[in-house]
Amino acid sequence: MSDIDDFDIGAEVLHSKKIMSSYGTGSLVTHLVDGVINFILFFYYEAEVGLNSWLVALGLVIYALWDAVNDPLVGYITDRPFKFTKKWGRRFPWAIAVFIPWIISFLLIFTPPDVANQWITFAWLVSTLCVYDLLESVFTVNFEALFPDKFRSRSERLNASAIVVYIGFVGVVLAFLIPPMVIVYGNLSSYALMAWVCVVISVICWFLMMPGLRDDKENVERYLLKYDEGQKRESYFKTLKQTLKQKTFVAFFVMIILYLALTHLMTASLLYFSRYVLETGTGTLLIMTLLLLIGGLVAIPFWLKLNKKLGDHRKTLIIAGIVMVCSAIQFTIFTNLTIVLIVIFIFGFGVGGYWVIYPVIFSQVIDESVVKYEQRREGIYNGVLNFFKNFGKLLQAVTLAAVHELTGFVEGASTQPPSALIGIRLHMGLIPAILMAIGLLVFWKFFDITPEKAKQYKEGIIKLKL
Repeated sequence: MSDIDDFDIGAEVLHSKKIMSSYGTGSLVTHLVDGVINFILFFYYEAEVGLNSWLVALGLVIYALWDAVNDPLVGYITDRPFKFTKKWGRRFPWAIAVFIPWIISFLLIFTPPDVANQWITFAWLVSTLCVYDLLESVFTVNFEALFPDKFRSRSERLNASAIVVYIGFVGVVLAFLIPPMVIVYGNLSSYALMAWVCVVISVICWFLMMPGLRDDKENVERYLLKYDEGQKRESYFKTLKQTLKQKTFVAFFVMIILYLALTHLMTASLLYFSRYVLETGTGTLLIMTLLLLIGGLVAIPFWLKLNKKLGDHRKTLIIAGIVMVCSAIQFTIFTNLTIVLIVIFIFGFGVGGYWVIYPVIFSQVIDESVVKYEQRREGIYNGVLNFFKNFGKLLQAVTLAAVHELTGFVEGASTQPPSALIGIRLHMGLIPAILMAIGLLVFWKFFDITPEKAKQYKEGIIKLKL
């Protein structure tokens, strides 16, 4: 196979690294606040607040069902032009306007009322999560939809993706480091302080991301021209149905759901694993999370080089997934701290490969849809994808609740019985590894965008002037 750049159509890089970095700052915030929620939310409400395991899980299920309506609809609405579109752009106004309310809603999640009534606490969890999700959807759908529209050539997408990955990793680092540095087991006010730290960082990033989130004027004008020329306006449900008929998109989001089930389960399990299985404090948790993130960061150049050598994004993603699956299984087998630290570094190495290739592969899915339906629908595709991403969170919640119920986990206790320790080891390693393996098999079987097809889609977009 020839070098991967031979398949590039329009290889020029149109945006500076400064603009790419500004855009990537949005990734820092999304990974920070979502990472904190995925990392400690279940533990916080179950082990600290003392809410029943099944009520925590039910709250997250309701959150996911709310997202079923929320994300695709937000994507469909924001794909349309509005009066402000010509002046301010398609994505910029939405992303900037909802940012501050979104960050405030994040803070509220970690400041529940100090009451003994389980149902009041449950109502607070559900209501704050649903408000958070609505605002988060408006931001992330538009933020992510901007990527394939703003960065169009393969070369630019890889450059932008690498920068976004590095900056996004800062958000992941903060999401893993701030909690163990700030929280104190048994002290609820320390969790509120942690949330405030995240809010301050996010507001600073809000100012830094503004230049990168601006739509390219020529792309907006091209979109409006096509729309005014009588581009066919499909109904919401017909558009939704068309996205779900695209085989590569379905294979992609199935893999994403099960990847997220892996990462959400493992990150949520870290607190349980370090506190109850390893019987260590937040200092060891800090070391574990540092090694996970260092593994991902040092891996990025390796995965970029391997991707160029293979010439096929699919193969790179599958190899990274295999690394994650094989290392995850070890957490169920071993409890020796030294071995655990080595394995968590290797797991992070695999995560780095996923992060580099994921946005490029999703951009190929978008390119295929543009050629197939002759419309740019980044918004609804991101909305549908974000909806399905929440099934990863749902799998996390249900798995944690079911395993804890079956193995006798005691809510709010400082120690756990031996059976509960076995359950923690299972949801730390074997269970998420099996889920991820299924996702990789589906992706390998049904995702068929080869480098040759990707080249054809690029040529088709140029001909359509989209």
